[in-house]
Amino acid sequence: MEKMGDDAPPIGIDLGTTYSCVAVWKHDRIEILPNNQGNRTTPSCVAFVDAARLIGDGAKNHAAINPANTIFDAKRLIGRRFSHSKVQDDMKLWPFKVIEGPADTPKISVSYEGETKEFFAEEISSMVLRKMKETAEEYTGKPVKNAVITVPAYFNESQRQATKDAGAIAGLNIISMINDPTAAAIAYGLNINKSLIKIKKKKKNVLVFDLGGGTFDVSILTIVEGAHSIKVKAVSGEAHLGGEDFDNHMVDHCVREFKRKWEKDLTRNKKALGRLRCACEKAKRILSCDTQTSIELDCLHGGIDLCMKFSQAKFEELNMGYFDRCMETVEACLRDTKMKKSSVHEVMLVGGSTRIPKIQLMLQKLFYGKELCKSLNPDEAVAYGAAVMAAKLNPNSDKIRFGDLVLLDVTPLSLGIQLMGEIFDVVIPRNTTIPRKKSRIYRTAFENQTSIDIRVYQGERARSTDNHLLGMFTVSGIPPVRKRHVQVKVCFEIDANGILTVKAKILATRQNNKLTITNEKGRLCKEEIEKMVKDADKYKHEDREFKKKADALNALHYYNKQLKYIPSSSSNNSSF
Repeated sequence: MEKMGDDAPPIGIDLGTTYSCVAVWKHDRIEILPNNQGNRTTPSCVAFVDAARLIGDGAKNHAAINPANTIFDAKRLIGRRFSHSKVQDDMKLWPFKVIEGPADTPKISVSYEGETKEFFAEEISSMVLRKMKETAEEYTGKPVKNAVITVPAYFNESQRQATKDAGAIAGLNIISMINDPTAAAIAYGLNINKSLIKIKKKKKNVLVFDLGGGTFDVSILTIVEGAHSIKVKAVSGEAHLGGEDFDNHMVDHCVREFKRKWEKDLTRNKKALGRLRCACEKAKRILSCDTQTSIELDCLHGGIDLCMKFSQAKFEELNMGYFDRCMETVEACLRDTKMKKSSVHEVMLVGGSTRIPKIQLMLQKLFYGKELCKSLNPDEAVAYGAAVMAAKLNPNSDKIRFGDLVLLDVTPLSLGIQLMGEIFDVVIPRNTTIPRKKSRIYRTAFENQTSIDIRVYQGERARSTDNHLLGMFTVSGIPPVRKRHVQVKVCFEIDANGILTVKAKILATRQNNKLTITNEKGRLCKEEIEKMVKDADKYKHEDREFKKKADALNALHYYNKQLKYIPSSSSNNSSF
């Protein structure tokens, strides 16, 4: 370990729904960093127990015994509204309590230090990010300040900015955000340079099938000259589909079977559901390599044991609807690029849920028996690519290795404004290469109109209100003349991180205004973020003090235990 001095190089973080991973470029290679338990991935889980706060493996171990105060799936809340239908559906399944915060923002309520405390999803995610930061600092021996964080390709603008806020609360400067499949493609690209030279091909079309714990993305990319250039052709997916949904179907099945057999309802027992959820997740992992397993839980509810066999066929039957949706998304992505299946050279698997045999079989069948690419660890590929991007953006890194890496990503959803009659007018269509700047001229709609409200939406529906409202602003100072006589220029600009800025200017008077999709209504303001940073530091101090007390208590117990083994005599006893 190096001595503390200058800051450590930027790190790459895959902030996952269920598990997270951190990597760094060091010793002329990418290192996937193990946590303090020796594991290369860390559960994205936070538990509040008595006077302690546990993050990662320790928190996951408490999920079964303390479900109401063990928070997971925070990524499914981040950047969303409390009233969103997906949030409402998830709340019925989570053992912890989610309440409505200011401006329709979801907040998580837990019991901690003898009182009820509420946290935004950004705060919970920031605790996981801080854990990743500390893991990197232990490895490098230097303070870590800069990071590249990956996000699902189908995250909207609010979810991306909320993720960036979580990084700020964790004490990280997010130098870039890239899509999960794109990061995986970078990792893949660095490993195909030799093969490209060998087969004398200058480019490969790669389909990245990224199915994780909570999100699903499909990206089609063209990698040129051994990853020197990576161009995203199209993305598709769902921001709410993954291994957690498969677990939920298994839990529902077990609950129904338990009720049918014993006429007892498990849904009212949170601790029993927590134990059952952990057992189902374990069974799902086993079924990825075995055809059958069993779920056995002693005294699950009302003194009754649960013992039932679970076959791979039953698991597939329960989740076939999800698997079919995955294949439909792949075909939709191919249609967007107008690419034939035979033109895809590689199908790359990313995310832990791609280990499910049925998904691999269906994907292979879809591509006429093509062998799937499994050369990279699906749990680590995204963090690997993020670390490569972090090294490229580091001014002190090896520019010979990364200086010519060109990455061209796309916007996953269409962006536009609302016109009269709630019509959604697209300014930047989905799958447009970014960074991108595009303008459009509009005219006033009413007589003597003196101002215009610009409502910015993201989505694919014809009616604006059926899409996601990113924000709105007003442009004033329009001369009061007849309708359609005044022109207003609206300019959309997306940077490399996918952050959107919208500007509007009245051409006659040069009056202008702009909106950057960062802190729109219902999101965190600067003061709230600063408060959360202070709270995070306070919790970190409390955790450190708790660990000191626990270590001292353990040392005392160990010392007392050692005393029992000291040879004794009458003289020794009298003097003692």
